[in-house]
Amino acid sequence: MKLIVGVMEARNIPAMDVNGFSDPYVKLQLGKQRCKTKVVKKTLNPSWGEEFSFKVEDLNEELLISVLDEDKYFNDDFVGHLKISVSQVFDAHNKSLGTAWYALHPKNKKLKNKDCGEILLNIYFSINNLFLDSNCDGDHASALRKHEDMATNDLSRSFSGSSNSTSPPVQDDNVSSKEEKSSAQKSLAGRITQMFNRNVDIAPTTSSRGTDLTEIPEISSADIVDNKSDDQSSYFEEAIEALCSRDQGSEVPSNLPGGVLLDQLYVIAPKELNSLLFSPDSNFPRSVAELQGSTDLQFGPWKFENGGESLQRIYSYIRAPTKLIKAVKATEEHTYIKADGKTFAVLAVVSTPDVMYGSTFKTEVLYCITPGPELPSGEQSSHLLISWRTNFLQSTMMKSMIENGTRQGLKESFEHFTTLLEQTIKPVDPKDIGLNKEQLLGSLQAEPQSDWKLALQYLANFTMASTVLMSLYVIIHICLAGPSTIQGLEFVGLDLPDSIGELIVCAVLVLQGERVLQLISRYMHARAQKGSDHGVKAQGDGWLLTVALIEGSNLAAVDSSGFCDPYVVFTCNGKTRTSSIKYQKSAPQWNEIFEFDAMKEPPSVLDVEVFDFDGPFDEPTSLGRVEVNFVRSNISDLADVWVPLQGKLAQACQSKLHLRIFVENTRGGNVVTEYLKKMEKEVGKKINVRSPQTNSTFQKLFGLPPEEFLINDFTCHLKRRMPLQGRLFLSPRIIGFHANLFGHRTKFFFLWEDIEDIQVFPPSLASMGSPVIVVTLRPGRGVDARHGAKTQDEESRLKFHYQSFVSFNIAHRTIMALWKARALSPEQKVQIVEEESESKGLQSDESGSFLVLEDVTMSEVYSRALPIPIGFIMDLFSGGDLEYKAMKRAGGLNYSCTPWESEKADVYERQVYYRFDKRVSGYRGEVTSTQQKSLLPDKSGWLIEGSYDSPRCSTWGPFQYWQYSCDLYEYLTQSRTDTSARKRM
Repeated sequence: MKLIVGVMEARNIPAMDVNGFSDPYVKLQLGKQRCKTKVVKKTLNPSWGEEFSFKVEDLNEELLISVLDEDKYFNDDFVGHLKISVSQVFDAHNKSLGTAWYALHPKNKKLKNKDCGEILLNIYFSINNLFLDSNCDGDHASALRKHEDMATNDLSRSFSGSSNSTSPPVQDDNVSSKEEKSSAQKSLAGRITQMFNRNVDIAPTTSSRGTDLTEIPEISSADIVDNKSDDQSSYFEEAIEALCSRDQGSEVPSNLPGGVLLDQLYVIAPKELNSLLFSPDSNFPRSVAELQGSTDLQFGPWKFENGGESLQRIYSYIRAPTKLIKAVKATEEHTYIKADGKTFAVLAVVSTPDVMYGSTFKTEVLYCITPGPELPSGEQSSHLLISWRTNFLQSTMMKSMIENGTRQGLKESFEHFTTLLEQTIKPVDPKDIGLNKEQLLGSLQAEPQSDWKLALQYLANFTMASTVLMSLYVIIHICLAGPSTIQGLEFVGLDLPDSIGELIVCAVLVLQGERVLQLISRYMHARAQKGSDHGVKAQGDGWLLTVALIEGSNLAAVDSSGFCDPYVVFTCNGKTRTSSIKYQKSAPQWNEIFEFDAMKEPPSVLDVEVFDFDGPFDEPTSLGRVEVNFVRSNISDLADVWVPLQGKLAQACQSKLHLRIFVENTRGGNVVTEYLKKMEKEVGKKINVRSPQTNSTFQKLFGLPPEEFLINDFTCHLKRRMPLQGRLFLSPRIIGFHANLFGHRTKFFFLWEDIEDIQVFPPSLASMGSPVIVVTLRPGRGVDARHGAKTQDEESRLKFHYQSFVSFNIAHRTIMALWKARALSPEQKVQIVEEESESKGLQSDESGSFLVLEDVTMSEVYSRALPIPIGFIMDLFSGGDLEYKAMKRAGGLNYSCTPWESEKADVYERQVYYRFDKRVSGYRGEVTSTQQKSLLPDKSGWLIEGSYDSPRCSTWGPFQYWQYSCDLYEYLTQSRTDTSARKRM
């Protein structure tokens, strides 16, 4: 039961300031419920016209109404007040005191004769019972109405003695007389109020006049609860049908920018999934709350709000305590944004005012249910996509902390949600979708467009027609007109305009001719570009990218005609494909297929940009662009997708493109092995293939598609304000970092293509004596990883600092090799190779030597002639057991080498890696060597040269080289002797 109080106006308010005016407002209080009106400035007869509702649980309570004057600098001044008993309103006829003037009383009783003015109020009861709602029909509703009328009439008689008695509006003097009523009557009224307001059990009770309330038609509490659930469920279904009937053709809302919490296909129809998640009789939300530890669940009924425009409900609960916050009350407001029978979108606005800074933000979660692809079994599937964002109501310095805490809380909550949902309904296996590329692309048929039709579209307009008429008119005039006499500055062959009118006509003819030439040039360019890339097959063996451009929607108009001339440009790994131009269309149909030549590495990003064609000599206007990220998207989800365009024009018009994208590998299952072999040559160290379990864990950690695989990972520190220890993960397309410090996880990744520069800073005290790898991203890239960046420069470039590597040299070489393979253009790669060649002193290809001996002074460390065949010595450099044993004997640990690769005729090259033993070097440093062997000019032997890189062993001098050579000689001599002895035996 609710008490409605309408605060209309006041009159004769005493002046409270020196100017003879007041700034009055009204405060209302019933129990612990408080509210107030707006402030009316500088008046003694204010008008508010506001209405407030209070929930009544006890008729003994009093409604306190106070009028105050606002003071900006000191406490507000008290004007007057009055008290009205709730029972007084309940006893009145129709439970309403009507609209009446009430005198305001001063705060001090000594000033009771002081005139404080009057206030106009409208006070009445409104029984807000779910079962008496207009949406509740049938015999049961009629019985409940009858039940209510009988109970309230008997209750009214018990107070007034007659059902027809009325209670006029009274002042505070009458309130004291009402307090003389018996406490039994008050308790009975409270119980009946609770019966209508809280639906508690109806106990057999007798009224003061002896009427037995059990004679009312028998309706038990169990029947009420059951009928409540049935009525809510049926009303929900009717409301959804009403939404579906009028919500046709509206756009599906785009994902919220905070991130995606769930993106999965399920074997269930969209309408059934919607009922499972949001129907009043569904047990799924309660099961999720039980799994999350939430208590005190209260689901409000679904109601049409805003004049029947939106379907809403309120859901409140107490969240379970976590390590950071205690148990708090949360309220969710669910609102249907779209419902057309196949697609459902529900926005949940979550407010937690009890948490720290809870009044400054609200969390929004968007549930989108769309139809999925038809399964081979004939069953329907649904695509559930849940995204979120934090909506800040006011500015706060704790914005980043609030976003991180919200992200972590939502992730933990929706882990339970996903687990229970997968137990309730079966997820769709991507292998069972059965999407056939040939079938999807085979159904596309490009619209045939002849040259005549294209010419008609471009040239059939008012400009062309008027120009033709004017040209005919001028030509006829020239034919009919005779020669005129030469006047002014004219001479034979030059006929100048003789008047201003003739000058204007000539200017108009020139302008018209210019416009006609522009139209003709546009037509010729459009004719040359028509279907230029359609049907071109990809060449080569590797990763094949196929893009089908279906159609566009709501493309922005940049000219006065209200249309545009759009065409689309696709860019991937530096290769470009361009669609045909569609003239004068804002929703063009292309149905064109584009294939990119096979790529050695899987593509990371497809850049799509839509332009408006303005002729071959004008700069085209961008209508919007979008990046399709293959790392963050499942390839199967891109088989048929609408992508929203980004940009001012595109976002204003909500422009979209309909694409079908397919990525496949034509080289079979040896992709990983071939890629690792290629990286081994660059890094100079053997890279082992990771197990499927390790790759699967890596993919789940960063949410990567199945085709991504781990190349290497390193323990290091991420330098922000304080170093954070974690692991750096490297794969063909991403570089990622993960750390877990006391349960607080730091995780991010970005693409190799996002990197602009990689630098190495020397060891310093700030880096704890370790070299630092500084990764600088391109402007505006890697936004999702900005929480891991140490700095951001004035050009919005993020900088990431990595240090304290256990194997710095290997980590640096691996990072540089992967970056060069993915992000650098061929020109940049050639430039880097040339710079490295100059810095290392490499000789040109014409010379067969690895080092330029003329520029380098080399000292002899060890020389000895051994009676050993050359073949035995060459076994030391073959990568076999003899080489491993010799290096171990000489103090080289963790020795590994790549196979010899032929660089050119009789010249071979390989990479070698090992670490020094303590007896060789106290630093136990790492050595990366590039070795080259070539035949001597007389082909009587081999020349083996090597360049060694060991930054941590710069003190390794001639004595260490001499000791190393002696160990090798001693081992070779012993090995040769043992071999000869075995042969004699």
